[in-house]
Amino acid sequence: MADVRSLPVPDGLEGERVDAALARLFGLSRGRAADIIAAGDVLVDGREVAKSDRVHGGAWLEVTLPPPPSAPAPVAEPVPGMGILYEDDDIVVVDKPIGVAAHPTTGWTGPTVLGGLLGAGHTVATSGAAERQGIVHRLDANTTGAMVVAKSEVAYSRLKRAFKERTVDKRYRALVQGHPDPFRGTVDAPIDRHPSGDGRFAVVAGGKPSVTHYDTVEAYRAATLLDIKLETGRTHQIRVHMSALRHPCVGDMAYGADPTLAARLGLTRQWLHAARLGFEHPTRGDRIEFESPYPDDLARALEIVAGES
Repeated sequence: MADVRSLPVPDGLEGERVDAALARLFGLSRGRAADIIAAGDVLVDGREVAKSDRVHGGAWLEVTLPPPPSAPAPVAEPVPGMGILYEDDDIVVVDKPIGVAAHPTTGWTGPTVLGGLLGAGHTVATSGAAERQGIVHRLDANTTGAMVVAKSEVAYSRLKRAFKERTVDKRYRALVQGHPDPFRGTVDAPIDRHPSGDGRFAVVAGGKPSVTHYDTVEAYRAATLLDIKLETGRTHQIRVHMSALRHPCVGDMAYGADPTLAARLGLTRQWLHAARLGFEHPTRGDRIEFESPYPDDLARALEIVAGES
């Protein structure tokens, strides 16, 4: 069912293009906002507008938002390169390779952890939305490393609570450009969608509280290897916070990394790896921890950086 919204244009959007204003107000991509405008579903002071028209503070905006597209169902097919670090009746801990999303989403046509597990004959919990069954946390498609999936219903509920209550120890390794000052610190800065509406995230006033702790493992001439502990788990959190410090993850062009350095190191994605994952077993109660070794592309890039120092 379509969702009709009527509201005045906030003064803070004075002079913005209609598509940009729509994207910021409703968390849409600019492309999706443009499609809604082209369909004649946006009126400003009762008149249809073009996407490049400008809005004025206080103008009356009427928008008919189409229903969100339903998320696709997982496709059960094995994922090459996805390893299993641990499995029992309640959980499976996977070693996620590059180019694999946690679960199906609209617009993603590549492989998923959920589909890979189902395709390899593993069972997962049926709690949650159909396309996210068993998924209690996520890694970006191009972030590799350790990720736990719930197999039993009790594991799903208890792990979801553990992530919410921040009792899960999530440790990442990130190779960032330059040398953070200080070498050890905490980034406490709220994160929300980037105002451009292009799918990125950013440090935004009024965003969701986000806390990242980092410590230097080794400093090289061109980059620094960091050990990172997440206190919160926002989308793109490490990538956004490192970029905000002006030390983006090497290879992370979406967040300001140097493409020349990335090319020299043979990187086609951000140098970011979920190296360790520790939590209380959801049914046994003992503390368990898993480690994921660096994948080949990250290990190779690290060797080059170390050799140049």
